[in-house]
Amino acid sequence: MIDIHSHILPGVDDGAKSWDTAVEMCRMAAADGIEHMVATPHANDRYPYQREKCLRLLDELRQRVGPLPALTLGCDFHFSYENLQSLRDDPSRYTVGNTQYLLVELSDFSIPPQLDDSLLRLGDLGLIPVITHPERNTILQQNLGRVLYWAEQGCVVQVTGSSLTGSWGERAQRSAQKLLECDAVHILASDSHDVHHRKPILSEAREVAAEIAGTDAASSLVDDNPRAIIEGKPLPYFPEPVVRG
Repeated sequence: MIDIHSHILPGVDDGAKSWDTAVEMCRMAAADGIEHMVATPHANDRYPYQREKCLRLLDELRQRVGPLPALTLGCDFHFSYENLQSLRDDPSRYTVGNTQYLLVELSDFSIPPQLDDSLLRLGDLGLIPVITHPERNTILQQNLGRVLYWAEQGCVVQVTGSSLTGSWGERAQRSAQKLLECDAVHILASDSHDVHHRKPILSEAREVAAEIAGTDAASSLVDDNPRAIIEGKPLPYFPEPVVRG
């Protein structure tokens, strides 16, 4: 499995607080079968994103952890005026590795104004947005059709694995299941922050996804598709969203 959304770098945001936690998170992920993790620190008003610093931290984490899991740098990009200006100047500063994929994080309680237009403009920069955990957004929970629309427009939809298993509550779980049933989920990721409450675990969500969408689709969500992202390739599993039920 490959996890494209995690907060394993110590001291840069609300994720790992120490090197010990960062190392333990990596080892927990490897024990769960995760062979590659993308470190995605927040890039927002509260946590300014410093790519060069994060690359140095990632190199040190590699030295402390060893070969597994392999590590790549990305970020949790939030739409703000400053971020969008910086993105236009240098898109590669925020992407997953040297690819065209950009993780776009939505708040759990709001949606940025003119979001559809902002997503469209990412395409003008040659970027492919990966919309993270829409199932946790209280507004989108009431209008999942908007997520299906984004998927129809070519956006990648990433659901938090622990939403499927119920850790984010009934509404998030029901929304994650519905999106999966509608073929509007392309990636499962951990969005891990620690080793106790938001763990770097994907195997449990993969099992739930297999029950809903089948083993082949579940494998695509945690292996084939995230592998394509870190390699900068088109996603092999990208079904047409279908409204069901």
